[in-house]
Amino acid sequence: METKTVKIPAIGCNGCVNTIKNEVSDLAGVVSVDGSVDNKTVTIQWNDPANWQVIEAKLVEIEYAPEA
Repeated sequence: METKTVKIPAIGCNGCVNTIKNEVSDLAGVVSVDGSVDNKTVTIQWNDPANWQVIEAKLVEIEYAPEA
């Protein structure tokens, strides 16, 4: 299992975190999605067939691009 924590500047409220959780959790292989409004971070755990490129593309698609 892989885990990654990323900063997402667009997070402004719990609604933002919930949107990210709902959208990213729908990807095949994603195990968990946790977010923090205060830190503007999201921690994602996944297994195959998910990979970081697919997860990052979903975040960009829903307008919550991670900070580079």
